[in-house]
Amino acid sequence: MMMQSNPSQKWFIAVAGNIGVGKSSLTQLLGERLGWQPFFEAVDENPYLQDFYADMARWSFHSQVYFLSRRLQHHRKLLDHPGHVIQDRSIYEDAEIFAKNLALQGKLSERDYRCYRDLYDGIRAFLPPPHLLIYLQAPVGVLAERIAMRGRDYERQISIEYLAQLNRLYDEWVETWTACPIFVIPAATLDFVHRPEDLEQVASELLERLEAIRLRTSSRRGDMD
Repeated sequence: MMMQSNPSQKWFIAVAGNIGVGKSSLTQLLGERLGWQPFFEAVDENPYLQDFYADMARWSFHSQVYFLSRRLQHHRKLLDHPGHVIQDRSIYEDAEIFAKNLALQGKLSERDYRCYRDLYDGIRAFLPPPHLLIYLQAPVGVLAERIAMRGRDYERQISIEYLAQLNRLYDEWVETWTACPIFVIPAATLDFVHRPEDLEQVASELLERLEAIRLRTSSRRGDMD
């Protein structure tokens, strides 16, 4: 039988990964499986998103600032929530992946990127990081297939090249991430949506990793006493 999460320890988990990799699905399924509160990415609520995909250079700053503001609200809500929480895409990805990519592509001006980055760095300094970051990883072909299957109009213009560049930035970001432990999941081979045994494997390993974090934290506190 799989162990359950420690009721005396509130966990904050963030699910990260490229467009179409399965973040929302895993957030929902783990929330249901473990009895945790999910917090979902406010994609469909972004009033700039359709304009952004049609003209990235014009609308990139507006879209990124909107996402940053919503992510900050979500981060505050999940920190205030009394129980375990799991978040669909973190506030960090907005700056480290998407804004950075737009700047590299020349679709976010140096002035706008500097302004956005200063805002993000100021906000991040006051935010406690998650206890664990789940990174869903999948090749570009799998991402493109899943994006096409869900049929969102504003995503039809997303190119393979765009997804590939995001994948590279994600991999680079994860390699340098130090704020909390990372749990990498090969989302192309573990089908947690359609295979219950795969979801159970993910949930079981997640709880094992959290227990290890709890023990390390307890040990450090004991050393300071």
